[in-house]
Amino acid sequence: MTTGTCRAAIGAIGGALPASGAWAVLAASAGAVLGPVAVHAQDMALPTIKVEAEATSDVGPDVGYVAINTTTGSKTDTPVELVPQSVSVVTEQEMIDRNPQELEQTLGYTAGVTASIWGLDGRFDQFLIRGFDIGTYGIFRDGLSQKSIGFSGFKIEPYGTQRVEVLRGAAGVLYGENDPGGMINVITKRPSFTPFREAFASYGSFDTVEAGFDVGGPLGSGGSLAYRLTGLWRDGQTQYENSQNDRFFIAPALTWAPSEATSLTILTNWQRDRLSPAVFLPVAGEDYPESLGPLPSGFADELPDFDHFDADVGSIGYQFAHDFEEGWSVRQNLRYSRQSTDYAELYFNGMANATTMDFVAFSVDQTAEIFNLDNQVQKDFTIAGTDHRLLLGADYNRYSSDGTQGYQDGYLIPVADPSYDFPVAPPPIYQDGKQIVAQYGLYLQDQAKVGDSLHLTLGMRQAWSENSFDDRLSADGDTSQRNSAFLLNAGAVYEFANGLVPYASYAEGLTANVGTTFEGQVFEPTRGTQYEVGVKYRPASFEGFFTAALYDMTRTNVLTMDPEHPDFAVQTGEIESRGLELEGSFDLVGGLSTQASYTYTNAEITSSNDGDEGNRPPLVPEHQASIWGNYRFAGGALDGVSLGAGLRYIGQTWGDSANTRSVPGYTVADAALRYQFGRMEAAVNVTNLFDKSYYATCYPGGGCTPGDARQVTAQLTVDF
Repeated sequence: MTTGTCRAAIGAIGGALPASGAWAVLAASAGAVLGPVAVHAQDMALPTIKVEAEATSDVGPDVGYVAINTTTGSKTDTPVELVPQSVSVVTEQEMIDRNPQELEQTLGYTAGVTASIWGLDGRFDQFLIRGFDIGTYGIFRDGLSQKSIGFSGFKIEPYGTQRVEVLRGAAGVLYGENDPGGMINVITKRPSFTPFREAFASYGSFDTVEAGFDVGGPLGSGGSLAYRLTGLWRDGQTQYENSQNDRFFIAPALTWAPSEATSLTILTNWQRDRLSPAVFLPVAGEDYPESLGPLPSGFADELPDFDHFDADVGSIGYQFAHDFEEGWSVRQNLRYSRQSTDYAELYFNGMANATTMDFVAFSVDQTAEIFNLDNQVQKDFTIAGTDHRLLLGADYNRYSSDGTQGYQDGYLIPVADPSYDFPVAPPPIYQDGKQIVAQYGLYLQDQAKVGDSLHLTLGMRQAWSENSFDDRLSADGDTSQRNSAFLLNAGAVYEFANGLVPYASYAEGLTANVGTTFEGQVFEPTRGTQYEVGVKYRPASFEGFFTAALYDMTRTNVLTMDPEHPDFAVQTGEIESRGLELEGSFDLVGGLSTQASYTYTNAEITSSNDGDEGNRPPLVPEHQASIWGNYRFAGGALDGVSLGAGLRYIGQTWGDSANTRSVPGYTVADAALRYQFGRMEAAVNVTNLFDKSYYATCYPGGGCTPGDARQVTAQLTVDF
């Protein structure tokens, strides 16, 4: 569909329905910029849904909970069912209904993903995917890496996003170094060629006040320029009284589309965070004698003023696309990001003896930078009756971290009379240096359609990386290493006429390891391989999408202790994860939208010199499940009312690879109530509705960190 056709279709919809929302759409991969659809799902009849589905972009936003296309699994505009790996999409409407305050909350109902694995931690967004801790390294934004560097987490504001996608399994061919467990790709809000204006104010738990706005539309009279400006301000605390949860966020964006064949979108943002780190504390009967009793409930609320996590983050980049004649197109995506981090924490470091806690003063003063560049050339052609979409790419990523770290232990606090009523001095610097990681690669992918139903994908990458560290406190000076790797993936998808789409795939990934063996040999990258089979189903009778996936993933070249030289490591470790994932989402004409998932993960350390062979990796639940439903009333006394409710279950986990400390599973409930009247909407969202107390994780000798307490947010939004 061309830009003009899409704009005509959208204009028809906008003229027929009330302008009660703002939807910005950019079809970057086709070089076309589409305008927003100013509708809400509850206003739509079935024929309108079908028209909108034709105009849906591969980067969103989407009407309802069901996404049509994606770029995350292929870097081309591809229907979700034709990607030969499991892909989940959290649409903008689902985010509006659930109103997540952090990226971790956004993915709480997604199959294969375990969010907030380290509890309430303002420093990072952290996840498991398919049993592998991707930490903060598997997070991408608009297809470019946004992983943490050192202690700079580059946290993402959900209000600035219009879609979040999860690609499960290895993605090394398209994205280079990335955890084999999978990746999270956050899609930034894009400019719109149809005017819209939205503002909101909210008040919630822990005296949290928030306000924001989202405005956009065309610039000038030429019809080729559009803008968007999104902003947010928040002042509040977390469940700990002496904490911070403050943010200022602003994101200007501009699109230039002089023709149907060309588009350039500039995306920028600046974010100022004043947050608090995670809190680990010992537990009676686990970390110290039970006879001493639990720590006073207010002890965690008395965190010293020393604790803080201050970050100033900015980024600027663009996405350029141009279509040539005869099926040729080019794309270039670029972004530069920078974060300054001032972080200090007095954290629990285990028991000094049976009755006394040992705390450590830790500090970080750091500046981190990321430069991403991804060049793509695409050629669509037909040969021997087979349609091909050939993608050739070259990418470059440079990460740097420059700063100091301080450390001082020996702050002793008795369990019987715990108090932070003492001064904490800036700890002495133990690390001062600059690390630079450069990664670059060439990749090739062919998506072929054989006949009417069979789709084949084949990809390959040659990857190189360089890692250097300038240690300003060491006489040895600089250290550096280089690695290279060749990666493959392959997949097959078959479309049946009834909407069933079985698929099978093989994929590879890698992550770099810094350091050397006892003999001085540079560590090879850790490799990941995955075999996956499954079936996807997109019914013709209603808007829905369902996925069932079985996978077998192995990570090799894992660092483990050198048995002959215990202070060094060798690469004989191996971890295997096998599992089943079930996920479904649908939108019914009657007003019901649902997202549900179940995940079974059989993870095992299959080779190790650390004494944990045969054990389950830490943090990995064997079972997890979730369901969220939202019903929108249309007509009658409840016209304009929307009710939402959900349950999230995370099974038992281990706090360490030795499997010596068990962390019980838990179930929490969420709820939402919204009422739309005219151009205004009032909403109340509640996470952990019944204020369930649970531990996110525990660590032997290191205590436990609690999960998120109940959080209530009341919000008023107006379209003006």
